Amino acid sequence: MIKSMTGYGRFKQSFSQRDILVEIKSVNHRYYEFNTRMPRTMGYLEEPLKSLISTKVCRGKVEVNVSIINHEGVKANVSINKQLAKSYVDAIKETCHELHLINYTNSSDLITLPDIFTVEKLEENQEEIISQVLQTAQTALDDFVKTRENEGKRLGEDLLVKLENVEKLTKVVEQKQPEILENYKQRLLKRINETLEDKNIDQTRILTEVAIFADKVAVDEETVRLGSHISQIRELIGCGEAIGRKLDFIVQECNREVNTIGSKSQDLEVTKTVVELKSEIEKIREQIQNIE
Repeated sequence: MIKSMTGYGRFKQSFSQRDILVEIKSVNHRYYEFNTRMPRTMGYLEEPLKSLISTKVCRGKVEVNVSIINHEGVKANVSINKQLAKSYVDAIKETCHELHLINYTNSSDLITLPDIFTVEKLEENQEEIISQVLQTAQTALDDFVKTRENEGKRLGEDLLVKLENVEKLTKVVEQKQPEILENYKQRLLKRINETLEDKNIDQTRILTEVAIFADKVAVDEETVRLGSHISQIRELIGCGEAIGRKLDFIVQECNREVNTIGSKSQDLEVTKTVVELKSEIEKIREQIQNIE
């Protein structure tokens, strides 16, 4: 099954100490590009997440958003500089005594004094967080891949319809060739008759001229190759691999064949058919830009 390069997946999971939300989204890109949005302190999660996503994604610009909310708030150790606090209190008492003021210092006042308290955030268990984030991300990734597959299925169905149109138009070109040659033969005979006014025309010479013309305007090689390219595209659509780049190359080849047919065309109907072929192949090319 082919996959689209656009997708979205989201999953939120609660653990004993924290809630984790992982959101994955992607857009078209020529290669695989990975980006994350999370707090700087969580930078250690980037590589594990990148490795996980790369198991399911070959192409596309992928962005992973991670949100972690701790149930008990920030864990930290608080230490008190008792010597500094005693110095503050002694200085206040001395000042109050000298100025004959009532000493109003109490424990709550210590909070306002600078440099007495030192708050040191405790190290989080990174291994535990990595494990929990990857567990959450795996479910989000499954959802993400499912949306890409669903979109890919729609793209595949649309491509098959367009391929049928290309085949029908190609048959129009093929079926038109005998008529083109016969018309050329009749025009050639008419011109010779008008010029020479002689009914005893060398038929061998006429057939030779028609054969030269037929070789010049023959497009059977191009139509056969075009049919082969269409068959290749159908096979790739059903192979279940990342096929975007291969399809892009094959469609370029389809364009070359159609351009050659157009350059050889000396018939108005064939020229119009070539224009339709180019339009249909361009639609295919645009759709392929969305395929992984």
